[in-house]
Amino acid sequence: MTRPVLTQATGPAHSRILGIGAVRGENVVTNDDVAGPIDSSDEWIRQRTGIATRRRAGAGTDVLDLSEAAARAALDHAGLTGADIDAVILSTVTYFHQTPAGAAVVADRIGATPAAAYDISAACAGYTYGIGQADALVRSGNARNVLVIGAEKMSDFIDPTDRSISFLLGDGAGAVVVGPSDTPGIGPTIWGSDGSMAHTIGQTESWQQAHRSGAWPTLRQEGQSVFKWAVWQMAPVAEKALAAAGVTAQDIDAFIPHQANMRIIDQMIKQLKLPEGVVVGRDIVDTGNTSAASIPLATERLLREGQVSSGALALQIGFGAGLVYAAQVVVLP
Repeated sequence: MTRPVLTQATGPAHSRILGIGAVRGENVVTNDDVAGPIDSSDEWIRQRTGIATRRRAGAGTDVLDLSEAAARAALDHAGLTGADIDAVILSTVTYFHQTPAGAAVVADRIGATPAAAYDISAACAGYTYGIGQADALVRSGNARNVLVIGAEKMSDFIDPTDRSISFLLGDGAGAVVVGPSDTPGIGPTIWGSDGSMAHTIGQTESWQQAHRSGAWPTLRQEGQSVFKWAVWQMAPVAEKALAAAGVTAQDIDAFIPHQANMRIIDQMIKQLKLPEGVVVGRDIVDTGNTSAASIPLATERLLREGQVSSGALALQIGFGAGLVYAAQVVVLP
């Protein structure tokens, strides 16, 4: 008996980002607002992190509200509607439900049903993970247009007295639509993980432990360990992303790293030997560290303020809890 040969889906040779949208928490929280509980000051926080303010959402706003707002803005920018979306990828670590996936709820809200929808948990690398997956879905023919959302309401997991990470965190969401392109618009994704350092960033307790103790889990990090890892291990990942895309640091117009800490960003610039003319995303100054949302938020700001233009080449890299990381070179929408 002759077995049938399976047919595999095929798609366009290339993909690119077609549109972008962003939303930040509605409340501006200053360093003076957070300094008291950690026995600190505005000066100390600025020197240590580069942050002047962070944006946080009110009690009536949840991570899906932020996701929906960013998604609608991205669709408008791309000139598409929810009905044009074939898959929705939501990256977040601050959605309260293990199941069902928040992506499915967002897909329904924006009229994308019956699009495929799933969540990914890759912390601060979640957006760049999502871009890599969206690129593959489009080029494989499994989807024509993919909505990628990075959204966090970090303020739901803050212990105001914690000096390791609480004062860094903000709330927001960024979204992009990835679709077919006549020319390459997303370079190969260089990604990976190091679970041996999983203990350096994460929740204080598992949900099971929290259920038993009655204590709400919050976020903690081992700051020095994370700083050293990010500075010394992530620059080589970014260099591999440049090489995989067939470009050099001299060719890019913008560098948009995860907005973790301004000192990390500055050290990475030195490690990569970026030319002075490269525009650097520094949204952390006013928005804070928004985990999976930070790269699309920083990207949208650069475009909105005219610091870069459509068609510019940008190197983006996300890294965080896991520890996980992902980087790629993209053409900006």
